[in-house]
Amino acid sequence: MSIDFNVAPALRGLPAGLPRLMPVDRKLFPDGLRTSGQHPPIDGQLRHFEEFPREITGPTVWTPQQMIDHPEEWIHKWTEVELEELLQAVEGFIASGTPLISISKNNFRLPTLESSLQGIRNDILNGRGFMVFRGLPISRWGRYKAAVATMGISVHFGYLLSQNKLGLILGHVTNQGADYHNNLDKIKISATNAPQFYHTDETDIVGLLFCAPGERGGASGCASAHTVWNALMKERPDVAKTLASPIWYVDRKGEVTDGQEPWFKNPIFMVEPGGRERVYVKWDPYFVKSLARFSDKGLIPPLSAEQLEAMEVLEETCQRNGIVYDCEIGDIQFVSCCQTFHSRTGFTDPPPPQPQRYLLRTWIGTPEHEGGWCLPFHDSWYPKRGGIQVDNTPPAADPLTTAGGTE
Repeated sequence: MSIDFNVAPALRGLPAGLPRLMPVDRKLFPDGLRTSGQHPPIDGQLRHFEEFPREITGPTVWTPQQMIDHPEEWIHKWTEVELEELLQAVEGFIASGTPLISISKNNFRLPTLESSLQGIRNDILNGRGFMVFRGLPISRWGRYKAAVATMGISVHFGYLLSQNKLGLILGHVTNQGADYHNNLDKIKISATNAPQFYHTDETDIVGLLFCAPGERGGASGCASAHTVWNALMKERPDVAKTLASPIWYVDRKGEVTDGQEPWFKNPIFMVEPGGRERVYVKWDPYFVKSLARFSDKGLIPPLSAEQLEAMEVLEETCQRNGIVYDCEIGDIQFVSCCQTFHSRTGFTDPPPPQPQRYLLRTWIGTPEHEGGWCLPFHDSWYPKRGGIQVDNTPPAADPLTTAGGTE
């Protein structure tokens, strides 16, 4: 059976005119797959607030204390045998001369680890929503090999996505000294040392390799969006309704493909179509607060008092229901952006010549037909769904050169 990746089967039969993927130039995209990019949801697939669950139960619902009491459930400590298999895969891939942009589970084989990785993938996508792999010897392997290992593990979870207008499938998360106070519409907060409030990325799973710590700060945070939803429904159902309404404009921050508007609109909370009907989340306050240049011109409405309050209540509820923890050098953290918020506290870098805080990031698409969530977007079944794609910018990856995050 052939699959039309342009539109998920659950979404076929909708009116004509849905976005379609442009023809793919294999000289630019060797695997024949281009990142789909950012899209608004399909209106007919969105649910009214009255159709949302009053309370969510199951493995996606957890409390901070449960995570504190059972770190063995979300921290996987590499064994020497596992590290040896991983290193063999890394060195074999490098020796093959295959470009980093072409890494896949077919050329980065992990025959013994594969089964455990698939179990962890299921926990990330359908359970707790995050996992930390601990003990990668980055000081011994070096950043390049550690990056290849991270990308190699990532492709066993899904497909690597472009993260910005440069086509980077390996992002650099470090303080680039950008003035986000005066340039929030051009700057991504991950390129600064400012706090990142609870949010999700434009992907199904985000992976983060911790290469170097800051002098202080920079703690990671995770919160179950389903625990947060339950709290909102109990304490502030009016706020939950605002967050579930399709009234939220999201800034593309200049990463616009020809023919697109410089923003798109969606609810923060949505219900998964297709039968399972889980609550899905899509949120980053820094991409909502940066739209004044459009609202000042009357092109879109400004944030209402109800929306501003909802943003504050959402962040406070995430903080109250989230776990904050310090990662170590060599940790690789994977977070599902479907049902899990993540955050970062502000940090201070050490003075030179000590290295500044540095992370390498992957975005991973998990299409519906390969066990990913069914989403109310036209690309739900497409392998490289989500991400950020500008026109035909080809994929790129360089673990050693800082790029992206600022203009």
